[in-house]
Amino acid sequence: MINLLITLVVVGIILWLINTYIPMDGKIKSIVNIVVVIAVIIYLLRFAGIA
Repeated sequence: MINLLITLVVVGIILWLINTYIPMDGKIKSIVNIVVVIAVIIYLLRFAGIA
């Protein structure tokens, strides 16, 4: 359970750093955010044993 929490915090910090400090177009930033959110959802489903 702690591993899950640490993973979510690290992914959140990395996504925040990308959104804050890497200049890119808004469309590309949105795509990156969507891909990361989908990856986290899949990770959570696998962690829960659903997928």
